[in-house]
Amino acid sequence: MKKYGKFAALVVVIVGTLIWLATAGIKDNQTYYKTIAELGQMGDQAYSKRLRVGGDVGAGSIVRKGNVIEFVMVQEKLNLRVAYDGADPLPDTFRDGAQALADGKMGRDGVFHASKIQAKCASKYEAKPGGKPAAAPTYPSKASL
Repeated sequence: MKKYGKFAALVVVIVGTLIWLATAGIKDNQTYYKTIAELGQMGDQAYSKRLRVGGDVGAGSIVRKGNVIEFVMVQEKLNLRVAYDGADPLPDTFRDGAQALADGKMGRDGVFHASKIQAKCASKYEAKPGGKPAAAPTYPSKASL
């Protein structure tokens, strides 16, 4: 009986440790999506947290300065300057007017310093002037192959 008690205690300790590691890792990697207006209302909290901010890429605002790409994110007449210095190349859909998510930290200089950028082309499925919305691409089913 003593042997099974030690084994059960060891299993409880191992499972507890794994659960603790999993939950601690999730909290560290958790980011919240914020609007530019919400970012402005955060005060000093904006400087201490890793955040994800969304908006549209301002027309003509993309400037490359060496390894850093600067642009302006626009949302409801509010602007946010963003500097991207991540290692990954920017997505192909990153261009003027595209919807973008910048993942990083707000700097005290008023610039959001992003380490990751995600972009979605805003016009991909929009209706053509006087026409119907463009259909999403279709792929053949396994049955027709």
